[in-house]
This record gives sequence, structure tokens and C-alpha cells, in this order.
Amino acid sequence: MGGRWIERWEPEDEDFWREKGERIARRNLLYSVLSEHIGFSVWSLWSVMVLFMGPQYGIDPAGKFFLIGTATFVGALIRVPYTFAVARFGGRNWTILSALLLLLPTGFAFAVMEPGTSYTTFVLVAALTGVGGGNFASSMTNINAFFPLRKKGWALGLNAGGGNIGVPVVQLVGLLVIGTAGALHPRIVLGVYLPLIVLAAVCAALFMDNLAPVRNDTGAAQEAVRDRHTWIMAFLYIGTFGSFIGYSFAFGLVLQTQFGRTPLQAASLTFVGPLLGSLIRPVGGALADRHGGARITLATFAAMAAATGVVIYASVVESLTVFLVGFIGLFVLSGLGNGSTYKMIPAIFLAQGHRKGLAGDAAEAYGRRLSGAAMGLIGAVGAVGGLGINLAFRQSFQTSGTGTAAFVSFLVFYAACMAVTWAVYLRAPAAVPATVPRDAGDATGSEARTGYAKV
Repeated sequence: MGGRWIERWEPEDEDFWREKGERIARRNLLYSVLSEHIGFSVWSLWSVMVLFMGPQYGIDPAGKFFLIGTATFVGALIRVPYTFAVARFGGRNWTILSALLLLLPTGFAFAVMEPGTSYTTFVLVAALTGVGGGNFASSMTNINAFFPLRKKGWALGLNAGGGNIGVPVVQLVGLLVIGTAGALHPRIVLGVYLPLIVLAAVCAALFMDNLAPVRNDTGAAQEAVRDRHTWIMAFLYIGTFGSFIGYSFAFGLVLQTQFGRTPLQAASLTFVGPLLGSLIRPVGGALADRHGGARITLATFAAMAAATGVVIYASVVESLTVFLVGFIGLFVLSGLGNGSTYKMIPAIFLAQGHRKGLAGDAAEAYGRRLSGAAMGLIGAVGAVGGLGINLAFRQSFQTSGTGTAAFVSFLVFYAACMAVTWAVYLRAPAAVPATVPRDAGDATGSEARTGYAKV
């Protein structure tokens, strides 16, 4: 098979985990975060590039929203094949290849980023940056295999948060370039990332491992597609991650279009929300480990609805200060929800195993098998929410000149997410199989009665 392959991997075995498993898993997590971080930066390049595209480019706000929406859409679609690539090629090997693929969109953008380039060319290059969005799916699938269930909330939250932070970092680089060289030099931003991409690939080659026991399981994929919880969690992930990535891509353009900010003024504010949302994602995972993902997710959606109300009020009265408070609150809450929803996935499928009458290692194996298959699909559908947000902004600004109508639609969606979370994972149905272990987590109250004690 080539490369660095580990033949035996049993993270649920406490002796194995203590003696060598944890050390190896943490090392792979570190370099997975680095590669995913660069991938997110490349994926979100157009949230920065549009700030450099002044009147000389001849592209109106609707056209700019379409560019960032194109990158979002392709990044969402490509997550599905990237999920299966880990088992086909090995986590280390695919991390190397997927990192090197980032050279294509970055290099092409470097070549064409100037006035006079056709809009079609910009759309094609924006679509190509979607490969950066795929890195999230392969990275999360890979890290999910390395860690035991009791550590997954923390590990997946840290992995995703470290990747998500690539969004504000590239926006900070854009701010630095605009503040020093001016808004006529977008190639400097692209030039910064070309060597970083090579660095990520080299580090993956030197320090990461492939897990031989991880194999593609078409049966698991088919079962995950048929399981209603895959689609329920995909719906909820649209509300959390879809919000995060959609707002991250659109924030600067909304500030420019609705509040008349200059490129420098917009860039000086754009990075704050994505940065805070990225940093808090591991906290969401840790809180879910302790209190149950469904509880944290429900509370998060309730708070997101309230923050959206603040943003709608600010849009109506045209208060930039109140708008920033509400919008940054949405970033923080979406980051928190990202961590809690992703923690729910392995726990839900473990509970499903218990409901099928499995116990012990058999239930854990079932949970790992189904959650690994479901994560790519859930991540892909969730990212499509980012496209929905950008299309909603595009339509709202085209018809009314403000984003108010878009925010009203987001408020309705968050209310629907609250209802689904409560109805499926927190309310108390009649009976549950006795096979659900009492010590599987915070099995108290209605959550224990549903059979999803660790969700």
C-alpha cells in the first residue's frame, strides 16, 4: 500500500489508548488541523477577493454574491467524494494530495485577478476554490477514526475549529494587504498562500499516518442514507455550519453594500465574527460531551433566533453598531452549534446500535461505521446552507437594497431547527428498548427516555 500504515487501531481499548493510541491520534490531529485550516482559507478566498473588486471590475453586488455562492456550492458538493477518499487512499495520503490540489485554484486566481478578466473566468476560478471545502469532510472522517467516542466531541470540535479559523485568517491577511498596499493588489494575498499549501502537504507526508482498519463500506453508506437521523442532522447542520460559512463569505460584502463601508473598513470588521465562531467551536463540542449535544444545540438555535431579531431591528433602523453586535453574536452561536451538532452524530448512531439490540463492542463498531458514513453527507448538506444564505442575500439586495428580508427568512429557519431538535431528541416518547445503557452518558430526564442518552 505504500506510505505510513498502522495495521492495528483500537482507540476504545483503554490500555492501547494510554500506551500509544493517544499520542499518535494527537499528532495526526495537529497536522490535520493545519491542512484543513489552509483548505478553509482557500475555500473562502472569494470573501476577500470581492473586497478588492472595485468599480473597474464592472461587477455589481449581485454578481459578487454569486461568486462567493459558487465557491460555497462546489465546496459542499465535493465533500461527499472527499469523505470516501480517506478509506480509499489513507488519511495521510489523501491529506497530502488534497493539500496539493489547493495549488490549482490559488495559482489560477493569481493569474487572472485583475480588471478586464471576464466574469465567466472569475466564476470558474471561484468554483475551483471549492476543493478547499472538501478538505473538511476528509479531515473530519479521518480524525473521527482516530479517537474513542468519549473524546470525539473534543477532538472533532478542535479539528473543525482549527479548520474554520482559516476563514478569519485569510480575511486578516486581506485586511493587512488592503491596509498597507491598498485595494489594488489582491495577488499579494494569493502569494502568501502558495508556500503555505506546500508546507501543509510536506507536514502531512512527514508526520501523519494511514489507518489500515479504515475501509470504505458501501453498505454503511447506503444504510446511513436510509436512516432518517442522517437527514435530520443534515438539516440541523444547515442551521449551524451553513450559517457560519454563509455569513463568513457574505459579511464583508453586506457591510459594503448595506452600510457603505470602504474595502478597508469592511476588511477591518469582517474577520471578527468568523474568528470568534471558530475559536468557540471546540467549546461547543466540550459542552456537548458534558451536558448532551441536543440540549446545547436547542439552546444555541434559540439564541441564534434572538440574535437574528437584533440584526433585523438594526437593519430597519440602520444602526451599524447594533447590527455588528447581532451579527457577531450569530457567528459565535453558530460556532458553538457546530461543535454540539457534530458531537451528536456518533452518539446518535451508537444509540441506534443499542436500539437494535447490540451491546458493548458491537454497538460501538456499529456507531463508528454508521457515523463515519453519515458525516460526509451531513457535512455536504450543511455546507449547502452557506449557498442558501448567499442566494438569499443576493435576492434581498436585488429587490429591496437591504438584507432585511434575508434575515427574516433565517429567523424562520432557526425556529424550525429548534422545533426539530426538541421533537426528535429531547421530548419523551412512550417507550425505549432497555438495551440503552444507563451509563452511556448523561442519561437523565427525557433524553434518557428517548434512547439517545449521549446525544
